[in-house]
Amino acid sequence: MILFHGMQESTAHVTNFIYSDCRTLEGWMQNMKFTKMHGLGNDYVYVNAFEEQVDDPRALAIAISDRHFGVGSDGLVLICPSEAADFKMLMYNADGSQSEMCGNASRCVAKYVYDHGMTDKTVVTLETLAGIKTLHMTIRDGRVDTVRVDMGEPQLSCEQVPCLLGHGVVTRAKIEALDRTFEITPVSIGNPHGVIFLEEPVEVFDLNRYGPVLEKHPAFPKKANIEFVNVLARDRLRMRVWERGSGITLACGTGSCAVLVAANLCGLADRRAAIVLDGGELANEWDEATGHVFMTGPATHIFDGEYDLQK
Repeated sequence: MILFHGMQESTAHVTNFIYSDCRTLEGWMQNMKFTKMHGLGNDYVYVNAFEEQVDDPRALAIAISDRHFGVGSDGLVLICPSEAADFKMLMYNADGSQSEMCGNASRCVAKYVYDHGMTDKTVVTLETLAGIKTLHMTIRDGRVDTVRVDMGEPQLSCEQVPCLLGHGVVTRAKIEALDRTFEITPVSIGNPHGVIFLEEPVEVFDLNRYGPVLEKHPAFPKKANIEFVNVLARDRLRMRVWERGSGITLACGTGSCAVLVAANLCGLADRRAAIVLDGGELANEWDEATGHVFMTGPATHIFDGEYDLQK
């Protein structure tokens, strides 16, 4: 059973039940409070692990993400205490697999902790499995509107991604999937990506056919998120994505960063561009001075609810 609290946002009360593994005492409560949020349609269920019990996040991610028998989402995000940063994010895809980083989710975490009174700072640090990220919030009417995320330096060598398409930095490597040969550029933004520039419009390209094959291609030993891209202009790129562990999603923050980097490496785009996704636009920049990629976009609260853990 899922209980919904409508569209009202409530201030979270941070209890003393804080553990570094983001779990509280077993059996503490049957109903788990959650918040559903999205970044450009990339929707996740967010759980305040300062307060809530999550004994098996992988199983919970599968159950709660189901769009018919659960809440419905692209995955599960736990907002946890951190010894290294202001907060910690652990994220699980809809299939239960754990991912290192999610750009859209990081923006939503920033909105959650500020809007729920867990911090009064407009710049916070977030520990992820891909390192510590810095989140700069823009406030409107007392709530977080947009967030600029310092995604850090992209990892460009095949050894870092990882992929088996060559050594060092590789662009437009040949890769076969079913009846087609694509040119793919591997990039890591804390998680592995493969960027493919298409001649045909991405809107008519069959993501369901080629996405899962490329995600699990032997060239990517840890699997990969696959982005399919049309270059509209040097400062405007249209992308669709097949996400590792989730399938087609309306947006992918790390993927949008990988697309900008790959387009620049291939000489197709400048270092600053709008990335047009199915769910909206992100403003991305690959800063030449620092080498860091910055991503700016909205974070949106949908509803709060309670999920019956004993069902």
